[in-house]
Formats: sequence, structure tokens, C-alpha cells
Amino acid sequence: MNFKNGDVSFWYRDIGGLPKKFPSLSSNVEADVCIIGGGYTGLWTAYYLKKIQPKLTVIILEKEFCGFGASGRNGGWLTGGFAWDHFKYLVSSDERSVQLFVRRLLETVPEILNICQENNINADIASTSEVRVATNSAQVDRLKHELQTRKSWGVSEDRVSYIKGPSLEDIIKIPNAQGALVMDGVARVQPAKLVQGLRSLIRKLGVDIYEDTLVTDYESGVVSTSFNQVKSRIILRTTEGFSANFKTYKRDLLPLNSAQVVTNPINKSIWSEIGWSKNELIGDYAHSYFYAQRTREGRIALGGRGIPYRFGSVTDKDGITQKNTIIALEKILYKHFPLVKEVGIDHAWCGTLGVPRDWCASVNFNKDTGLGWAGGYVGVGVSTSNLAGQTLADLCLDRKTENIKLPWINRRVRKWEAEPLRWLGVRSMHKLLEFGDASEEKNNKSSSASNFANYVMGRSH
Repeated sequence: MNFKNGDVSFWYRDIGGLPKKFPSLSSNVEADVCIIGGGYTGLWTAYYLKKIQPKLTVIILEKEFCGFGASGRNGGWLTGGFAWDHFKYLVSSDERSVQLFVRRLLETVPEILNICQENNINADIASTSEVRVATNSAQVDRLKHELQTRKSWGVSEDRVSYIKGPSLEDIIKIPNAQGALVMDGVARVQPAKLVQGLRSLIRKLGVDIYEDTLVTDYESGVVSTSFNQVKSRIILRTTEGFSANFKTYKRDLLPLNSAQVVTNPINKSIWSEIGWSKNELIGDYAHSYFYAQRTREGRIALGGRGIPYRFGSVTDKDGITQKNTIIALEKILYKHFPLVKEVGIDHAWCGTLGVPRDWCASVNFNKDTGLGWAGGYVGVGVSTSNLAGQTLADLCLDRKTENIKLPWINRRVRKWEAEPLRWLGVRSMHKLLEFGDASEEKNNKSSSASNFANYVMGRSH
């Protein structure tokens, strides 16, 4: 295995290495808004706060550097997709609000592209389509169900469609492909370029960023770090999968692991055989699904689940992933793209995403305490974080916009089970999902084991 493992992610190697950190917090300070966590959500929140009220004093506190977590490690899928169960939002809302939610998410794609263009953020952006492939009958059934679900909640027919196997070959050649769902109006991005571009942008807007600053605790009005404090009337936690590092919130969001590999550059003759000429985002409908992009320089970056969960909500060390995970991802890569086996892997890494117990994202803010948080994106954070930032800014500033009508605001979600039940449950259910994929591949029909696992984990629709 002659490739790099970790170093946060390949995306940082692609831009010449990790960014130089801003100075840490060295004295007690005061602010109008203090944001804990310098990923996409924190940066977008700061951006909208300063655009709406430029005179606000906004501070970001970040343990490592902005973009150290999922924001600098993800698959670069900017989709505006709704990845959760629509009906779970109806518990405290109505159909019109959920439809608004779907529309506002779709609008995040042009919103982000416009901001990048206006501010000269070069993030290898390519406007394209999302193509999710089904390779057996059970996956085709899930594809068709999702197609109807998307349409029924307001996604127009000219935006989402189903194509059968032979037509898919005009886009990409994947063995045993029976069809695909195609979603237009999405974009490929280079994650580290996007997050570092946002980091620079909000500094220009006057946001104070303190990196290498560990937040040890916070309560209404005060954030405590290792050595100093921030007094702030509004405090927002935007730490997503790393929220489990706070003892009080350890069971709110499960840090689910996802890993990626990227190939060496692929030559033109192999690309001509594969197709994939328009930078489409490629995924599938397996329970242990993969997600992939064709990079700026002609590599395939492909991700999927690694060891899904570490005991006690422990997170990785600088993106280093396990040997077995890399082998599993290589197997998926070569199964769908057999021609790249001779090209080989260049880099592997992993990250965490925050998963709530009902697998549905939330934005929360309490006017009385001034405390808020957002997260639980379950893998679609590149676009969802933008809407979360807009929503948090509107809530903090008490603005009467469409965003404050969205059904993800101040939802009540039960906590994850205590250990060791949490570890046993998550690991066992993921084994069932893997078993289900193998069963569906062999028997060409839906797996009851996988259906049961999705139900127990709260993912059933």
C-alpha cells in the first residue's frame, strides 16, 4: 500500500498543504456573537451575520483550523438535496413548510455558486448532474421510490428523472447498471478550496477567527477556553460530528465515520472507455452506498462507510483510516470502475458526520438564553450548511424571513443510547446492512435484514 493515509485529506495536499493557523485566543474578549466551530456552518453563519449587520462583532473559535473537520474532507457534492424523512418533519409542521424546506435547499446551490463567483473563490466548481446508479432490482425499487418521493415534495420533473441502463452508457459505463436517477442543477466542488475561500472571505468582512483554541465549556453568555473566556450575548455551536467532544451533548449527534480514497491521475484512454465526461457526481443505491467525483485533474475520489462508529464517540486522528476500510473502498472502486485497477490509489482519509437519533437535520436557537446550534446533516452538509447558516443568522437577528418558517427549527429529538448499547447497536446494524447488500446482489430482491436495520436505526420512511 504505497499511498498516503490521513494528513487530514487529499484535498489539502491538492492545494499545497494545511493552512497556516490564525493566532489562538490570548485574552478575555467580548462579542455580539461567538461561534464555536470553524467548518462550513460556522463560516456561513458568520458570513450572513456580517452581510446583514456589518457592525456586529462576530468571533469564531476553532480547536484546530477552519475546515479541519468534515468541511475539508467531504466528497465535494453540492446538491441541495433533501436526505431525510419528509414525514418526520410533519410531526411539528405541515406539508407546505416541508415543501418550502425542499425548495430552500435547492436554492443553496446557485446561492453558493454566486457567492463564490462574486468573491473570486476558486473551488474547482463544475455545474453538473447527480447520477445515482442501481445495479440490481432491489436498488431499482429504491430508486423509483425516491424519484416519486422527490416529485411529490416539489422537485420538478425537468429537474429529476429516471434513465434505464442502455441510456446510462451515454453518461458513464458501470458494469451491471440497470438504471439511474439523474438530478440536475448540482455542482462538484473541491471541499478544501471552498472552506478556505470562505475562511478568507469572512476575515475580510471583519470576523475575528481564533484557531488552535479549545473550547472546554459554554453556558448562556460565556464561552470558556483552555485559558481565556469570551463573553457574548449569542453563542452558537456548529461542531457537527465533533459535538460529542462536549460532555453535555455527547449523545445528541453520533459521529459516524465516512472514508475516501482517491486514485492517481487517470489517462485519457481509460477515461474515454469510462465516459464520465461532464463531471457528474456518481453514487449508487446500495445500503452501504458509495459517492464519487471526477476531480479537476482527472482522478476518481470515491467514498463510503469505513468502520461506522468508534466506541465512546471517539473521532479519528488527522484523518487516518483503517487498512480494512481502504481495502473495502478499493473493492467498491474496482467493481464499478474495473479499468482503474491498473492506476492505483494515491491517498486515503476519513472524517465524521453528525447523525441525530432520527437521522434528520436541525437548527436550534433559544432567544432567552442566546444559545443555538445546527447539525445532523447526515452526509449532505456542503449545501445544507449554507441554509443552516442563513437560518441561524435570521434567528439570531430576529428577522422575519422564509427561513424562520422552516420545520427543522427547534425540533425535539431523543438522544442516542448510552454505551455500550450505542456501539453494539450501530455496529450490529451496519453488519446487517452489509449482509443485506450481499443478499440483494445475489438474490436480486430487497433484503429484510437491511429493512430491519434501517428501521432500528431510525432511517425507515
